[in-house]
Formats: sequence, C-alpha cells, structure tokens
Amino acid sequence: MSNITQEPVTTVPTDTGRPVVTSSAARRVLAVLRLMFGFTFLWAFFDKTFGLGFATPSAKAWINGGSPTKGYLSGSEGPFSGFYHAIAGNGVVNVLFMLGLLAIGVALILGIGLRIAAVAGGLMYLMMWSVVLPLSTNPIIDDHLTGAVTLALFALTGAGATWGLGRWWAGQEVVARNPWLR
Repeated sequence: MSNITQEPVTTVPTDTGRPVVTSSAARRVLAVLRLMFGFTFLWAFFDKTFGLGFATPSAKAWINGGSPTKGYLSGSEGPFSGFYHAIAGNGVVNVLFMLGLLAIGVALILGIGLRIAAVAGGLMYLMMWSVVLPLSTNPIIDDHLTGAVTLALFALTGAGATWGLGRWWAGQEVVARNPWLR
C-alpha cells in the first residue's frame, strides 16, 4: 500500500458556466501564468508609453511623439505587408493598440473580464503573428499563437478565481446578466 496522499480536487466555476475540476496546485500554476501574461501586456504598455529603454528607447516613447506601431508594422514582409505598412503609425491604430495592451494587462492581473481579454488578446496575438510571416524558426507556430491559446485557456478555466477577483466579478449583477463580460 502506498502512503502517498493525493491532493484533493475541487470544482471551480468557469467563465463558460461549466465547472472544471482542478487541484489547488493546478489553479495556482494557472494564476501564476495569468499574472505573468498580465505583466507582459502591462510592461509592453509602459515601455512603449514612457520609453523605459528596453524595447523602446526614451526618444521613441509614445509620450515623446513616437509611434508604438510604426516600427513593428512597417517591418512586415509577409503576405499582409501591404495592409500593415498602410496602417503603421496611424494615430487611431496607435491608440487602439495601446488601449488593448493596457486593458488586457489589467484584466489578466485582476482576473476579471477574461473572456473579453482572451478575444481581444487572441486577436492581437494573431495579428502580430501575421505581421512576422513568413516565420523564420518554425513554418507555422510561434509564441504569438501560443499566447493566443493560453489566453483562451484562462477564459475557459476560470483562472481569475485564484489570486484574482474572478469570483467577485462573476457575482456582480451586470456580469451575471451579461456573461460575455466574465
């Protein structure tokens, strides 16, 4: 007989309305991953806004007149390069991109609105994936697609309930009436 004790599993309500049975260790790992992704989005927002000297030098910061989309989108060489070159540096595109980074990052950190964050972030990741086509290290998969699938995982597993405000958020009347806000 084995003396190994298995960790108990519990049922967690998810954004789909169907509970998922997970261990507390699995929920903590998802929470850490969710927070890491949230920090990644927030970091990109702050670095592009203030030019913290990592991906964006101070001279190219958004607050100093730089464009958060011009460099990345104008470097596109793939099948969608004409489209991306046309929108690179556009003021509306810059604002939408930056608001997306901020909103997705905040949603992931707080563990709320994960459905919206997964759709918006997934779309952002898919667009960033299509900018870098053709891929240089793998003909199909890169970290952008992995990120899109990971965001879907957060929304489908109720990852905001652990170390986040997901349970509280789901209990709000407006969210209960509009499940797409979960």
